[in-house]
Order: sequence, then structure tokens, then C-alpha cells
Amino acid sequence: MKVILPAELYQEIYEAAKAVFPEEACGLIGGTEEDGVRQIKKVYVLENIDHSNEHFTMAPKDQLAAVKDMRANGIKPLGNFHSHPESPSRPSDEDKRLAYDKNASYMIISLMETNKPVLNCFHIEGDISIKEELEVQ
Repeated sequence: MKVILPAELYQEIYEAAKAVFPEEACGLIGGTEEDGVRQIKKVYVLENIDHSNEHFTMAPKDQLAAVKDMRANGIKPLGNFHSHPESPSRPSDEDKRLAYDKNASYMIISLMETNKPVLNCFHIEGDISIKEELEVQ
């Protein structure tokens, strides 16, 4: 799977992660999918109701509002994003355990080095995570 993320949406994810540092930021991504290419059209920054630096839980009412907005705008849910304030941009064991949707793209932005964020995107099924091709443009 190839995922295309516009630069301004990358910036939105990065700013959201910096804003709640050292807690994990989280949210949903929506867009279109055609011929194995996912085009991210909108990022939904949601509250991490756990307010933790090790895990996140998105507020259910915010998730519902985001999905309703996607439907209203003719886009579909493609996955989610969250930040790793103190660890690399790869799925943790907990991330893998909680990755219920095998069709989702899971974006993880690492802020281990705050001036050098690292964003990667993964397909997760069970204990297996495969890095997806991510193009920021």
C-alpha cells in the first residue's frame, strides 16, 4: 500500500504531537483509495483521553464526529495516527495488540528528537507490522 500525505497535513500531525508533548497525540486520517494508493485528504486531531506518554485512547464522541464529517465530505476512514514522544516510529507491542482493523493504515510520528520528527506508516495484522510506502508531498 502506498500512502500519500500532503505536506500541510504532515505539518498538522507534527504540530498536534508537539502541542501535547510529552503525552501521545492521536487522531484519525481520512481520504480516498484507488489502485492500492491511499490519498490522505483530511487529518482529525482528537483528544487522547488517557493523557499518557505511553498509550492513547481517542474519545468515542470525537471519533464519531470525525467519521460523520468524512461521510459528509465524500471521503472514508483510512486509519489513524499517534505520536511516540520517547520511542521510535514503529508499532509497540501495545500498538499491535490494539490494531483491530487490518484494513487501516497506522501512522506513527516519533518525537524522540523534537527537531527531527520521524513519521512512518504501517499495516498491522496480529503481531506482524509491515511498513507502508509513505510519500509526503
